[in-house]
Amino acid sequence: MQIRLKKLGPGLLFAGAAIGVSHLVQSTRAGADFGYGLIWALVLVHIFKYPFFQFAPRYALATGESLLDGYKKMGKGVLIAYFTLTFTTMFTIQTTVTIVTAGIASTLFGNLISTEIWAIIILSICALILIKGKYSLLDQIMKIIVITLTISTIIAVVLALNTNPQPLSFAQIMPENTLEIGFLIAFMGWMPAPLDISVWQSL
Repeated sequence: MQIRLKKLGPGLLFAGAAIGVSHLVQSTRAGADFGYGLIWALVLVHIFKYPFFQFAPRYALATGESLLDGYKKMGKGVLIAYFTLTFTTMFTIQTTVTIVTAGIASTLFGNLISTEIWAIIILSICALILIKGKYSLLDQIMKIIVITLTISTIIAVVLALNTNPQPLSFAQIMPENTLEIGFLIAFMGWMPAPLDISVWQSL
């Protein structure tokens, strides 16, 4: 059993890294605005992103290198392009994920502490885990978190199905106005995870 859980480690880290604003905010908003009407978009984005998510760990297993090493072999220009992309997006992504998490914590604990203080606490805990425990502790914590989220999601879906009086409609919707199209682009960009997560997975 323990050996099986060890093999699941990198996969659960991937799942944990994918769960964030895309799943907690964008997917719930998509459900509220479109119902099941964007299933086509989910299927499409999974098909297009699957090769990136699949071959990153395969490359790492086959070569013993990360994708960053592979990019370097393709030329420094590719590595610089990846660095530029990461540098220009990391502050926005980190801020967004932290603020959403802080907002959830603030709601759960009844606004005892401000969202800003929660953000500092959350970032400090994350930094401590990475500095002190490194991969091993992160791996252990992520297993607990992902398993807990999986069970709670299944329970929430069952409860929602039992209490929802409206009939389910699987009619697919194509966004029409600028706002809806903008949301669709962001939705597909973040679901199931950004492409650069494949680099993290290879590391």
